[in-house]
Amino acid sequence: MLVTNRSDRLDALRGLALVWMTAYHFCFDLNHFGLIRQNFYEDPLWTLQRTAIVSLFLFTAGVGQALAVQGGQGWPRFWRRWAQIAGCAALVSLGSWWMFPKSWISFGVLHGLAVMLLLARAALARRWLRGWVPWVLGLVLIAAAPLLGAWLAAHAATPLAAALDSRWLDGLGVVTHKPVTEDYVPLLPWLGVLLLGVAAGQTLPRAAVARPVGRLGHGLAALGRWSLSYYMLHQLVLIGALVAWMHGLR
Repeated sequence: MLVTNRSDRLDALRGLALVWMTAYHFCFDLNHFGLIRQNFYEDPLWTLQRTAIVSLFLFTAGVGQALAVQGGQGWPRFWRRWAQIAGCAALVSLGSWWMFPKSWISFGVLHGLAVMLLLARAALARRWLRGWVPWVLGLVLIAAAPLLGAWLAAHAATPLAAALDSRWLDGLGVVTHKPVTEDYVPLLPWLGVLLLGVAAGQTLPRAAVARPVGRLGHGLAALGRWSLSYYMLHQLVLIGALVAWMHGLR
């Protein structure tokens, strides 16, 4: 039997991530237009926020995928949602190539999410992610990323390192250095974060997930239910508003 009701608590958590992301991107846009001066690529104030935001998105995606499978969601519905995410990832690549031709996004959060959801759904369908398995596998993947990166850096002159550093394979996350791109969410370590969400989604009691939220939570949940649309539109609105404001100052 297909359970169609959503979890307001999970949607609210996703909505919180969207609000945090919007504040982060607004500051990024201010910096891009020279209205503030911040180092978004090296300053821990910004790099740690980015890590937390992406972690929250992927964790909730993992929880949602586990709940969907438990609720009886079939492959046709999964494929419809997956096609939307993959299509939006392609649009992000095109848009970033137009705006940042030297650092366009080839494997950002939507690219990574599309691949991770496909891997997680296939593993859940085969019942490979049960009990302690997603917990341990998630932690192993997170820990493996810096270890494999260090090993590859020690062999940076090899053809293997050159191949893994290329645009075609850097999505794996085993690289000698972070590629020059505006958004980078490779499989390692981020698949591990999504798998921890899968593990939590299978462990949490249904009553805890279905517990009601307050007034603020309802607003965040409404936002979280439209996460993909919001993600695709929010930067257009922010940048458009900033450009219009700066034009009005002239």
